[in-house]
Amino acid sequence: MRVRYLVSLPATGKVGPPMIARSRGIALGLLILGLVASPLGAADSPTESSARVEYNRDVRPILSNNCFKCHGPDAKQRQAELRLDLRDEAVVAKKSGRTPIVPGKSSDSELVARVSSSDLEYVMPPPSSGKKLTAAEKALLARWIEQGAEYQAHWSFLPPRRPALPRVAAAQWPRNPIDAFILAALEADGLRPSPEADTTTLIRRLTLDLTGLPPTPAEIDAFLGDASPDAYDKLVDRLLDSPHYGERMALDWLDAARFADTHGYHIDSARDMSRWRRWVIDAFRRNTPFDQFTVEQLAGDLLPGATVEQKIASGFNRNHMINFEGGAIPEEYHNAYIVDRVNTTSTVWMGLTLACCQCHDHKYDPVTQKEYYQLYAFFHNVPENGLDGRAGNAAPVLRVPTPDQEKELESLRGKITASEETLKTFEPQLAAGQTEWEARARTEIDRYPVTDGLLAHYELD
Repeated sequence: MRVRYLVSLPATGKVGPPMIARSRGIALGLLILGLVASPLGAADSPTESSARVEYNRDVRPILSNNCFKCHGPDAKQRQAELRLDLRDEAVVAKKSGRTPIVPGKSSDSELVARVSSSDLEYVMPPPSSGKKLTAAEKALLARWIEQGAEYQAHWSFLPPRRPALPRVAAAQWPRNPIDAFILAALEADGLRPSPEADTTTLIRRLTLDLTGLPPTPAEIDAFLGDASPDAYDKLVDRLLDSPHYGERMALDWLDAARFADTHGYHIDSARDMSRWRRWVIDAFRRNTPFDQFTVEQLAGDLLPGATVEQKIASGFNRNHMINFEGGAIPEEYHNAYIVDRVNTTSTVWMGLTLACCQCHDHKYDPVTQKEYYQLYAFFHNVPENGLDGRAGNAAPVLRVPTPDQEKELESLRGKITASEETLKTFEPQLAAGQTEWEARARTEIDRYPVTDGLLAHYELD
């Protein structure tokens, strides 16, 4: 779960070659996705006649703002049985005989004719809507159709692609691809990179970023006194090994998972989810693979032979608010807890809000109300009460030892193991003694044979 990214510094020789650091993956991911979604460079401007028009970037906003209300996904508001949000329907001829979009032929497309018309009875959007396309937007739609009228799925469903690096004037400055995009943006605004940060500022920035704490004077002195080429790398590794690294990285996840020390309703009574919080912190410190991180939080208690730690991990689904107010309806709040799990799980792991589907099919994403309640069903199996938590955590509760108790238990387990090993050393002697005793007992039995129907019965135990 650690993310390595390049932090470039001008080559002054102070702290060695281009530096490699690992830090907040979420922020970096957003940066990279932003660069992928909107590559920089003049060639991407949709206003040039030679540029490729992109549906998501250029066309979807026009149609969404002006057309989708009446010709979009909402069947109850749809007019003229026309959908412009789906290509398969937009390129089919209607009852009028005209086709809304004829790929490659804007002059034959009803859409272009409508938005370009000066006839108030024919033009779209209708004047009563208060909307009107600009000349540039009309030209953009026509160019898009001439280029084939390609549609795209919503950007969040498109796999990331590596964009071409933008051309920059100060080609010697970038040390890595990210630098190239940053410099391109600066040059587009007539700006230049800031001067290199001094070494003290560098360790302060990195320490705050990775641990949330400033460096101590001793740590600063040690870094300033390290003239080795890998001084920065060693600093990064030291900070990643710090217990505070896990705490810093866990902050964003705890927020997303709605972690809290209280139940949230009524008098906001206390709960204790500290063991789950510790699991998250340790997962970051251990650099747990993200797939394992996911599985254990969503279904750790369902894994075959689940460990205590895996069961604790599934506490992700128990972070929701819990009510115990007198007069509240248990069934209502039980439902609220399940809805919370569905919405949180989708937001955190899918990057998609499913809340709309609680009441209707999603209008702009391929998710239906039926699918919402299929996911709802998975979370409807927790044996919990609608009203609970007046005195501490709400059932079901997993009882686990404290760290001190766990140490004591581990010590006792060690003593038991040692005792068992000691007993094993006496097994040969015990076996020999058993054999000798049986032989002596057999000798004694042989001294008393069976006579006159009287059976002398001996059992060797």
